[in-house]
Amino acid sequence: MAETHVLFVEDDDVIREATQLALERTGFVVTARPDGLSGLDAFRADRPDIALLDVMVPGLDGVSLCRRIRDESTVPVIMLSARADSIDVVLGLEAGADDYVTKPFDGAVLVARIRAVLRRFGHAGGPAGEPGGPGPDEHGVLSFGDLEIDTEGMEVRRGGAPVALTPTEMRLLLEFSSAPGTVLSRDRLLERVWDYGWGGDTRVVDVHVQRLRTKIGQDRIDTVRGFGYKLKA
Repeated sequence: MAETHVLFVEDDDVIREATQLALERTGFVVTARPDGLSGLDAFRADRPDIALLDVMVPGLDGVSLCRRIRDESTVPVIMLSARADSIDVVLGLEAGADDYVTKPFDGAVLVARIRAVLRRFGHAGGPAGEPGGPGPDEHGVLSFGDLEIDTEGMEVRRGGAPVALTPTEMRLLLEFSSAPGTVLSRDRLLERVWDYGWGGDTRVVDVHVQRLRTKIGQDRIDTVRGFGYKLKA
């Protein structure tokens, strides 16, 4: 099995070195950089499997670095923040991050989150076609008005035009499309899309739903206050 290559951008020397050692002991190959600009160079040179970006790094902050990476790639990104501040979390997620971890963090927890992200990126087509959901046509395409979801090619089209989704956004859309018209709670979405077997931060769900809406249509997914979201059948 190929080794997993992690890009880790962190300006604190102690945290960077300790975390790098912990990840390498677990079997990851780690490229560690102290600032955003060198992190971007390393990303372009090495094309890692996943990026861990601290929010507050010099040169090019983590949120801006995430945006630059997302402009070029759908590689999974986890943001690291010293605060559980809503602004830090939301900015990182809106920039295209798939998850975030608050510092200080336990090494085992970070490894578990990395593996959870990698699992769902390796199985982007998981939720579609469950019992109770609409079946795809003979070409593996689900249709909802002008929205078409190719469950075999993992492609989405709106009005015939391709829609670029990250793997996390694709999994989220597939989860909705497996039960159109059914309200899905944030906890269910965290469990099914983010692979959380325990309670997580529902802001992750909310921001990703908003990102998905901007791509497939603001009126395609309804908010059901106090319960969750549903895809219009």
